[in-house]
Amino acid sequence: MAETIHIGRKISRRREIRGIKQDHLAIELGISQQTISKIEQSETVEEETLGKIAKVLGVTPQAIKNFSEDAIINYFHDQSSFNFQCIFNPLDKVMELYERLLQAEREKNELLKGSK
Repeated sequence: MAETIHIGRKISRRREIRGIKQDHLAIELGISQQTISKIEQSETVEEETLGKIAKVLGVTPQAIKNFSEDAIINYFHDQSSFNFQCIFNPLDKVMELYERLLQAEREKNELLKGSK
């Protein structure tokens, strides 16, 4: 059975992967969020509209048309077969950032106390 090309669903998945909300996409295109919702429910989308959406999503219209859930799953599966080793602990970096922000706040408070 051939895969049905449902352009709206493909737009939706591309948008979600990019971490873009419907309302943000709507603002970028100068249309309503409801219109984005309708587009994402449509099996077909006009080429001009698809081109504008693709531009906001940072892909080509062809990349949206050719989007495949299987390709994404296979890509991440293939990437997981590599043996990457992190040379730092991400939590250490978060704590380092937190401590720097905390120190900056302390310094700001001291400056504010000194100006009174």
